[in-house]
Amino acid sequence: MDMKQYLAKSKIIDFEEFNIQKLAKELLSKSENELQLVQNSFEYVRDSIKHSGDYKMDETTCVASDVLRYKTGWCYSKSHLLAALLRANNVPTGFCYQRLNCSEYIKDVYCLHGLNAVYLKEFGWYRVDVRGNKKGVDAQFCPPQEKLAFVLEENEFDLDGIYHEPLEVVVNALNTASSYEEMVNNFPDL
Repeated sequence: MDMKQYLAKSKIIDFEEFNIQKLAKELLSKSENELQLVQNSFEYVRDSIKHSGDYKMDETTCVASDVLRYKTGWCYSKSHLLAALLRANNVPTGFCYQRLNCSEYIKDVYCLHGLNAVYLKEFGWYRVDVRGNKKGVDAQFCPPQEKLAFVLEENEFDLDGIYHEPLEVVVNALNTASSYEEMVNNFPDL
């Protein structure tokens, strides 16, 4: 596995943007070690960026710097921001997906859910979910144990692999939707 791919910038993971650099340095300055840096970055994105679905936000963000600017994003977008913040601090970060029942939004619909995998020197690849907590959702940073937003249920599954870039189907959905309703009616799926 080429770790350089998990440290790279891109159009979506634009970690050289001024505000991302500023926040990444601030998070680093408040951290005594890499593990604390990852936790601080995780908690910042999880708690400070509103989940667009929970708040019914019409602003649909995709690019990491836009997620930070507008302080909102779907799970996928929030994972883009976390990757940018961590990559800015030289922490390898990738993308993982689950296929979940999305009946919270539309009955009997399945869609992808986006999260991250972070390479922790002490533990190896470790998945985190910055979706945002609410009643029934309690994602935490507690390595080596994973505490993701959702426990898989019948007909739900993890996609194999750790991607160095977000899936194209996810990026297309985010870039196409111009409102909460459009996103809900066009969630990315396999």
